[in-house]
Amino acid sequence: MRRVAALALAAAAAACLAACAGLPSSSPVNPGLAPGETSSQPEYVFIPDRPQPGASPEQIVEGFIRAGTGPGGNGQWDRAREFLAPDTEWNPQAGVIVDMSGDRVTTAAQEGHVDMSLIATATVDARGTYQRVEAGTRTLSFELARQSDGEWRITEAPDGIVLSRDFFPSVFHRYAVFYFDQSWQYLVPDVRWFPVENAASRVTDALVNQEPSDWLAASVYSFFPDSVSAVPAVPTTAGSTAEVELSGAALSLDADTLDRMLTQLEASLATTGVTSVEMEVDSAPVAASVVDTRSTRVAGVPLVQNAEGFGFLTGDTIEPIPGLSQAVGAVDAVAVQVGAERDYATALLADGHVVRLDAESGGAVVLDERPALIDPSIDPAGTVWSVPRDHPSDVVAFTLEGQRIEVAGAWPGAGTVVAMAVSRDGSRIAALVSTAGRVAVWAAGIERDEAGVPVRLGDPIELGVAGGAPVGLAWLDDVTVGALTRAEDGSTVLEQVVGGPSSTTAAAGVMVQIAGSTSVASVRLLDDDGVLFVKRSTTWEQTATDVDTLATQQGSPEQGAGQ
Repeated sequence: MRRVAALALAAAAAACLAACAGLPSSSPVNPGLAPGETSSQPEYVFIPDRPQPGASPEQIVEGFIRAGTGPGGNGQWDRAREFLAPDTEWNPQAGVIVDMSGDRVTTAAQEGHVDMSLIATATVDARGTYQRVEAGTRTLSFELARQSDGEWRITEAPDGIVLSRDFFPSVFHRYAVFYFDQSWQYLVPDVRWFPVENAASRVTDALVNQEPSDWLAASVYSFFPDSVSAVPAVPTTAGSTAEVELSGAALSLDADTLDRMLTQLEASLATTGVTSVEMEVDSAPVAASVVDTRSTRVAGVPLVQNAEGFGFLTGDTIEPIPGLSQAVGAVDAVAVQVGAERDYATALLADGHVVRLDAESGGAVVLDERPALIDPSIDPAGTVWSVPRDHPSDVVAFTLEGQRIEVAGAWPGAGTVVAMAVSRDGSRIAALVSTAGRVAVWAAGIERDEAGVPVRLGDPIELGVAGGAPVGLAWLDDVTVGALTRAEDGSTVLEQVVGGPSSTTAAAGVMVQIAGSTSVASVRLLDDDGVLFVKRSTTWEQTATDVDTLATQQGSPEQGAGQ
């Protein structure tokens, strides 16, 4: 009877749909998304216009540029190629210029030659690496010729495509190529941007056949040796299993290397929707297993200090961290960052000194007494990072073993450094710097010696520019840094993807501290009245009052360790 009822319902539904002209009556079944997950597939596909009969050279160039929004099913920009004369060489995958489309100006100084000036705000290179650039005018030159049918077509065009900053995130999607940190415990994401078409092939090619982004290359480790390459075409079977064909040199590698290669591949291809990976040589499977890596997730509840003490705030109750809560309570801390295992923390005291807090002893050790120190940061090895506000290059790292390391290459050219934080994987460091009144978020790779001791910072990259007076900075997740600034009319949080665009959210009131949580969607702020806020979409919801300090977390203990 259930079957008869189901058939009756189906028939009724079909009749209703049939009455709605233009609505499809069937579609494939697709899995839904996990809570908080975002789709890697485009919400819609751009189909640019074809060249119009009788179009002028300027119109042909303008149409060609607009056709950059449509990579097509094969990712070769076939529609854009319709604006080219036969046999014209043009490589659309050479890179992207991200611009402000309303500022494009096309001129034809002479017949058959067209210049387009535009205001570039970012670029993406052939590896998919995004780089913000200072907004400035660029000029692209095109040569055109009349064809046998009398229509103008392009005979010379700059390689790459142009996309407005509004269209860019719809045509190119964000993926991550994963490398190991130098301790082999963490996977470190290197953000790349590719068209969604053939994304698995592009990510595989970037991981196996290319180098990491320049600023990160000396701070991460890949287990793919130079002798191993991958076929840059990755078929995906039922169940979203990707088959990655490797060169024969893979057969001579030891099991540990193969396992870590597979781990990198699976993590990287997961960002394209792939659920599992099979490595092959000559179509024969290569035996390998994914290795365990350390998570960088943090506890979802806020870590604070109030009149009740220091610990995780659930409702009105503080859940203390054994040992550390006692250590924090014994000092006058104005900023606290807790290590992943919750066995150590670092704090800036009201007297301006930086200390390390020990959960086992419940005590504090003064590490840095230099004047005008900013909030310190602690990395996975328990090393504390400290720097004076007015001397950005004087970064010092204090190891658990008692070494005081003067870190070379720190923040060249910065006037002041207001905030600095090590990423939860310990491979990257971000800073909120001010130079000649201009506030910006910078990032650099951390270079370590064979013992894992930090020795220098790589050349920094500027991620984004923040408006207002700089206040604080925190890693919100593995790829996003949050920068807190303040103006007369309130506060602003700049959410900056490390290797991507940024977004801003306004917050009323005077916010004094920022901390990441389980995701970008739940960043927290503390105002100068002790009110704690959490982000809800684009607004801020009050969650607690009478908070003295909002602490930051560098991860959570491994299973069976810590609290």
